[in-house]
Amino acid sequence: MEGRAAALGAGTVLNALATGTGAAFGIDVETRATVTLDPDANGVDGRISEAPDADTALIERCVALATERWGDGEGGAVRTDSDVPLAAGLKSSSAAANATVLATCDALGLTVGDEAGDADPAVDVTRIEACRLGVRAAREAGVTVTGAFDDATASMLGGVTVTDNGADELRSREAVDWDVLVWSPPERAYSADADVARCEAVAPMADLVTDLALDGRYAEAMTVNGLAFSAALGFDADPAVEAMSHATGVSLSGTGPSVVAVADPTDPDTDLDAVADAWGERPGTLRETTTRNDGAAVSGE
Repeated sequence: MEGRAAALGAGTVLNALATGTGAAFGIDVETRATVTLDPDANGVDGRISEAPDADTALIERCVALATERWGDGEGGAVRTDSDVPLAAGLKSSSAAANATVLATCDALGLTVGDEAGDADPAVDVTRIEACRLGVRAAREAGVTVTGAFDDATASMLGGVTVTDNGADELRSREAVDWDVLVWSPPERAYSADADVARCEAVAPMADLVTDLALDGRYAEAMTVNGLAFSAALGFDADPAVEAMSHATGVSLSGTGPSVVAVADPTDPDTDLDAVADAWGERPGTLRETTTRNDGAAVSGE
């Protein structure tokens, strides 16, 4: 009873800490999970390949909840490996949770799809159901303040998603095709440690970002978000300012510390190489990638 799956990292359009409404977009970096189930196992043993000493409570809880819901409470083991850096604002927890839940479904022999019931009787578990279960696991493991349904849906479904994180409801989803540049400084920031009160203080700006996002003006939304939440969370806004004249949009991603710039490849006025030149003078790492609209999937053999 072994299953495999992969899920996307993501960047931020709107941080949900201020109002409970959030928005994010899937990017072409992945976390992969392998789940082995054993009916005789006592509990779940987790391992994060690139960080052997990291906390594995989230992925272990994902397996436990998935087998409780769709299996017979089997235990076993889960291993993840990832291109998404931990605690960098690129939704590593959401990607790990989504990949683990889907891999568990694969190990249970379940078919995962986007519609179930009369719409597609062959589908046993929908991706949005799997996404909500991963969000529940993240809350129970204490790795998120908001539940991160925005991050989780972007990772699971791809494209840009706008969500109500209090109700775990998807308000909108749309495909986007952007080139993406990510700068991740050496330090790390954990979402559960974010200063929620300071984020709530910028709620009027978050309301403006929500309006822009629901109007499809995602790049403008993320730029406003980046300035507001950099100030609220105590991050330097200079990297975003350096990118503004060359990018379609730029934002602090999540609760930081990464900054993500996007460019519409059809816009001749964008130049992510110029942004890379500016950011390359700063300590840390640069990653060039793209958006993705396909989302998470079972990997199979």
